Amino acid sequence: MPADASVITLSPDPLDAYAISPGWKAGGLLFLSGQAAIDEHGAIIGAGDFAAQLEQTFANIDRVLAAGGSDRSRIIKVTIYLTDMAHFPAIVEARQRYFTRPWPADTIVEVRALALPELVVEIDVIALAGHS
Repeated sequence: MPADASVITLSPDPLDAYAISPGWKAGGLLFLSGQAAIDEHGAIIGAGDFAAQLEQTFANIDRVLAAGGSDRSRIIKVTIYLTDMAHFPAIVEARQRYFTRPWPADTIVEVRALALPELVVEIDVIALAGHS
């Protein structure tokens, strides 16, 4: 492992059961694994409820960013995976609710399924290390 890279750890860590790190800090950046509506104990939140899943997903992003010494205002890139692009208008609203200008770079992709069948949204981010 390079000297300037370190794993971001959580306790409890809901991703550990899947052999996934919450994220990595490297070269002044944080690279988060995809976050979804799984609470800190591994329970799925909001099955069938897109808004509840999106809220939990952003709470998880905030938790991992904090553990890595950063915060949401430092996000520079998001990739959003949806199982149904009909939720795109809700994503536009969420961008305005969860981010401020200048907006992060963004990619949105519709996928047939996510890792667990109850999940409908997953987001991974790249953020600057440190707090603004």
